[in-house]
Amino acid sequence: MEENAELKNKASEIGEEDLKQEYGAGRNQQLGGVRTMPFILANEACDRFAGSGFHSNLITYLTQILNLPLVSASNTLSNFAGAASFTPLIGAFVADSVAGRFWTIVVGSTIYVMGMIAITVSAVLPQLHPPPCPTRVDCSEASGEQLWVLYIALILTSAGSGGIRPCVVTFAADQFDMRKTTRESRSWNFFNWYFFFMEFPSLLALTVLVYVQDNVSWAWGLAIPTIVMALSVVVFVVGSPFYRKIKPAGSPFVRVAQVVVAAIRKRRVTLPENSHTLYENKELDADISLDGRLRHSVQFRWLDRAAIVGEKDIDESNQPKLWRLATVHRVEELKTIIRVLPIWAATILQVASHSHIGSFTIEQARTMERHLSPSFQIPPATMSIFTTLTVLIALPLYERLFVPIARRFTKNPAGVTSLQRMGIGFGISILATVVSALIEIKRKQVVFDHGLLDHPTAIVPISVFWLVPQHFLGGLAQVFTTVGHLEFLYDQAPESMRSTVVALYWIAIAVGNYAGTIMVSLVHKYTRSGRADWLPDRNLNKGKLECYYWLVTCLQGVNLVYFVTCAWLYKYKSMEEMVESDEFESGDEKGKV
Repeated sequence: MEENAELKNKASEIGEEDLKQEYGAGRNQQLGGVRTMPFILANEACDRFAGSGFHSNLITYLTQILNLPLVSASNTLSNFAGAASFTPLIGAFVADSVAGRFWTIVVGSTIYVMGMIAITVSAVLPQLHPPPCPTRVDCSEASGEQLWVLYIALILTSAGSGGIRPCVVTFAADQFDMRKTTRESRSWNFFNWYFFFMEFPSLLALTVLVYVQDNVSWAWGLAIPTIVMALSVVVFVVGSPFYRKIKPAGSPFVRVAQVVVAAIRKRRVTLPENSHTLYENKELDADISLDGRLRHSVQFRWLDRAAIVGEKDIDESNQPKLWRLATVHRVEELKTIIRVLPIWAATILQVASHSHIGSFTIEQARTMERHLSPSFQIPPATMSIFTTLTVLIALPLYERLFVPIARRFTKNPAGVTSLQRMGIGFGISILATVVSALIEIKRKQVVFDHGLLDHPTAIVPISVFWLVPQHFLGGLAQVFTTVGHLEFLYDQAPESMRSTVVALYWIAIAVGNYAGTIMVSLVHKYTRSGRADWLPDRNLNKGKLECYYWLVTCLQGVNLVYFVTCAWLYKYKSMEEMVESDEFESGDEKGKV
């Protein structure tokens, strides 16, 4: 067979072991597989532990240690969260085109550790933060020099995240055969179990680490995750001999640019009626289509002009001039990205709606009764544990209960499509913000009944466990939305662009965080001049946080309508997948909501 001959010829050129690694996990029993998971998951678990312990309670560090106003502190975190979500695009570009995912993760993790060291030093040295202000009245805010130490730490962690976030989950998935036909034959979903194991370090951070930060010292509370993160880099490097490492196949941005330029040059050329006449070159595409080639689609046909062979498109050595001629596979790579973008955009408003809710919920919890015993009370940030517990409980139930039941109705091996899964999560998220508004109304009523409007540091006699329902619904929404979104991006991405496309997830978070900052700032500015400030700087009791929750509920409703429309029109990519016999097998699926 043609493919077998191609494999033999290539084996003589690059060696049998390189060929095995290049042509996928399904053809390579020497590298990858389950045995690599302890090393990769240990790195990711340490990263999650450090990240959760570092960021989950950082609003407390900014408001209680650096004495920043609530809105200013929340905006600072949101802005740097946005920056940390833009850098994955750079990291993904480096991984896919130059360095590969392994080295990108190593360098990114090292930079992240440097940032954590910087903020740990700021907590240890008294001259790097203002004097304590337990009364929360007339507090001395952090100086410019003190804030710059914080900013340097956040910049470094943001840059380090760029190398970690887009690469770890895709690197872990690279260790398995992730072709569609193989995934559907499994009784488990890689992404479900990946996120399940990643919630355990978050759980540990939100309990033990947050308690240390609130009740022992911020020095130890930041030093512990810094040490753990440093150890994770060592563990990850130790596993290097066992990993399946996909070689970078050149810049995906250059290939996209070549397709666009070639299509523009031939904009006046008539499209052929028969798509089989368009240019194909298996040898040229070998490094970017290891698991199979993308089939021609009828959408965005104006791009097909890039694959029409012209008189000047082939050089003397019979090689295509890539700025004049592209293969069908490369044209379809660009089409795939274009199809994904409207779905991706739906997550931006979703993130904007929730970007500040975590910070506001912590401040709500700080005003509520948190004692479990006369001598022990729950740290405010630890309430996020109920979101984590929900994810830990719901993911196995999704896998073992929801999927089999849904499969009976949908006949889909996965139960529901990734788009349907995201839509369900969007709906649950709306319900979560409705519940958040109702609970804040309840809290404010207790504040009014006990005359505590003018007492920002007073503990309102209402149990903090009133916040549990919104955390439960938030965790349930993550099980559907977050996992579904990443699974969708990984599955629909061209295999040579997986890190880049998964980076879009973090770009959506970045844009959403910045949009959320603008929204909060505008709400704060224009409601402050009215009868009541929705988001006051120092006294949450005199604010109208419930009105903010109603606002984001409405925004999410509009977003859900937009998402359902886009999902209904979406067409899944069509593949000719390489099966174990080295023959191609067609795979196609229609978009569903």
